[in-house]
Amino acid sequence: MTWLAQPPTVPGMTTIAIIGSGFSGIGAAARLLQDGVRDLVVFERGDDVGGVWRDNTYPGAACDVPSHLYSFSWAPSGDWSRRFAPQAEIYEYLRRTARDSGVLPHVRFRTEVLSSTWDGSAWQLELSDGTTHRAEVLIAACGQLSRPSRPDIAGLDSFAGTMFHSAEWDHEHDLTGERVAVLGTGASAIQFVPEITPKVGHLSVFQRSAPYVIAKPDRTYGPTARAMLERAPGLLALDRLRTYAWTEARSIGFNTDPRLMKSFELVFRRHLRREVADPVLRATLTPVDPIGCKRILQSNTWYPAIVQPHVEVVTDKVVEVVANGVVTADGRLHEVDTIILGTGFTATELLAPMHVTGRDGHSLTEVWSNGAQAYLGTVVAGFPNLFLMYGPNTNLGHSSIILMLESQIAYVADAVRHLRRGTATLEVRAQVQRSFNSWLQGRLSGTVFASGCTSWYLTRDGLNTQNWPGTTLDFRRRTRKVRLADFETTPAREPARV
Repeated sequence: MTWLAQPPTVPGMTTIAIIGSGFSGIGAAARLLQDGVRDLVVFERGDDVGGVWRDNTYPGAACDVPSHLYSFSWAPSGDWSRRFAPQAEIYEYLRRTARDSGVLPHVRFRTEVLSSTWDGSAWQLELSDGTTHRAEVLIAACGQLSRPSRPDIAGLDSFAGTMFHSAEWDHEHDLTGERVAVLGTGASAIQFVPEITPKVGHLSVFQRSAPYVIAKPDRTYGPTARAMLERAPGLLALDRLRTYAWTEARSIGFNTDPRLMKSFELVFRRHLRREVADPVLRATLTPVDPIGCKRILQSNTWYPAIVQPHVEVVTDKVVEVVANGVVTADGRLHEVDTIILGTGFTATELLAPMHVTGRDGHSLTEVWSNGAQAYLGTVVAGFPNLFLMYGPNTNLGHSSIILMLESQIAYVADAVRHLRRGTATLEVRAQVQRSFNSWLQGRLSGTVFASGCTSWYLTRDGLNTQNWPGTTLDFRRRTRKVRLADFETTPAREPARV
């Protein structure tokens, strides 16, 4: 197969296949198209691009990273309505970016990749429409937050009322006057709970552990400000740089000296005292874990909603769901009409449920049985020409994931350049991957993420497969160029034609 300058003409074959059309899928496709690679396809299981920002439409959904930093550096926008953009605007930004960068004609919608198998020279993909596809390079841009997690609670399916996950919000269901149970107090719950509180008759919030919630430095951008940002690219770039410097500095507390996180804790405690007057409720809402070992949340409406008289915070463990409600460990039945699962995503099960089989017949599930790992979060030994976006240990606690994705995209683009110049396969050396992950886990042991709490960053065995233990600048330095010495390579039988 050759690297075509025009879209492919052979059905079921492309040089590059990308799975997913969220930020990472759109970004990777756009960069490759810019580099002159036209022989690519993007498989998207939904009917539109957007990934997590297409799917999560719950009330109040918004980003907790400033918009000017939570966007591509090569596609800046000064048209955000707020400093922290709501879901609908981010979704529209992704749709516009996919269109303007020429990605849309390459997207195959309503097509899920069920399995991927390396046959010795290419990846064979089994698709949900019953067809197959062959690609020399596979880029998995599925993300870590694409599969909703359902809690393992006895009787969950026996509930006779309405139940849905926040990522699958039932907009047809009217919550007005209902008794509602919310399971979970994570990033999604603190956004939708304030939105539904005025509507419901009674709200029971089941809290397993109290989150750290600090004030959100949000503000609207008026017409004048938006016009200035749109017409003055330098001003927009300056604000992005300022925001980057502010967020990057926080890496010191998260990753280098966790003692510095005490300043964040003081900010949190002042915020909590100001918002919650009742000392008993305040104690209930005070976390016991070190700040930063779980995701720090931002909201200006969470505590005002929680203190409402018809809202109850339940800290007893949920032991069972029955037809008419939720039973807690104290034996109490909380009768409810609707249950909303704010229980997050299966973040540690990367690429699932897709079955990926590598060079020696082993699947990624088998290779990752003790926890996912990769080299630079991007390539895995035993899986030639496979590149992961937002892969193991590329998540951040202090800054924008878009910065990490752009670094990975640059790395993948450089790998593709090598493949275009006559290399048939790139497969990271097992020893390189082991050495990197040994360093990585050692570095993580000194971060705030290893301070003793249980979080979605960790596997059941306590292995951190999610977080990057350094700055985004360091990650960019490491991914700037592909070092061929890190890889086992095979030459192409025929020179690539560009």
